[in-house]
Parts: sequence; structure tokens; C-alpha cells
Amino acid sequence: MSALNLEQARMIRDGALRHAAHLGLKPLAVAVLDAGAHVIALERQDGAAHLRNGLAIAKAAGALGMGMSSRAIGQIAEERPAFFGALVGIAPLGIIPAAGGILISDPSGATLGAVGVSGDLSDRDEECALAGAAAAGLHASP
Repeated sequence: MSALNLEQARMIRDGALRHAAHLGLKPLAVAVLDAGAHVIALERQDGAAHLRNGLAIAKAAGALGMGMSSRAIGQIAEERPAFFGALVGIAPLGIIPAAGGILISDPSGATLGAVGVSGDLSDRDEECALAGAAAAGLHASP
């Protein structure tokens, strides 16, 4: 499996923030994690609430831990609240049941890491995460 490198992580972060600026979104935090859930790139824009870094990290880490987007985790939380409640207790970096955290893979489909975005509406956060992955030439899906 190939690894997500710092240059790619910066491209993802910058692509997500460019897309947010294009849309005129509220200030965001963007976290890019490698496949082991280690933070490679993290940025909180001026004016973003202080919990946004943690939320962005938890969206990405939850996606990695469950092998699915944070949007899909949100569906699980609605359908099986007891199961989701149990997940919260074992997720060391947190887990957020709302759109904005996506897995990033290489062209062969190998998971390289994840990106989490927090600060605006969850659907918009996810749109920025997808734009960030695209800016780095990597595959991602909601």
C-alpha cells in the first residue's frame, strides 16, 4: 500500500479551503490523516470555532476506523443508536455522525487516509473534502 505524503496532504487541505472560499462558506477546519489516523495536515481558518479542529479530526478518524464516510456513519447512528453509542467509547480520536469525513484512496482503491472538514453545513463540509481530494488527484467518495 502506498502512503499519503505531506505534499498530497497539503494539496488536499488547500483544495478544500479554495473550494470553501469559492462557495463563500463559514470559516473551516480541515484535517488530513494518513491510513494510521495520524494527522499530516491541519488548518483552522481565522474565525472558526475552537472545537472545529477536533471535529474535523474526528470526522476523518471515524471514517478510517469504520472504513466508510462520516455520512454513512451518521446513517448507522440513526438506524442503530446503541451500536453507535458503543463506538463512541472506543474511538480514540472521536467519531462524528455527520457528513464531512471521507476516505481517500489511490487509483487501485487502497486507502491512503482520510480528510475531515468542519465549520459549515455538513453537506458543504463534505463537498469541500471531496474537492480537496480531487485537487490532489486522489479518489474519494461520500
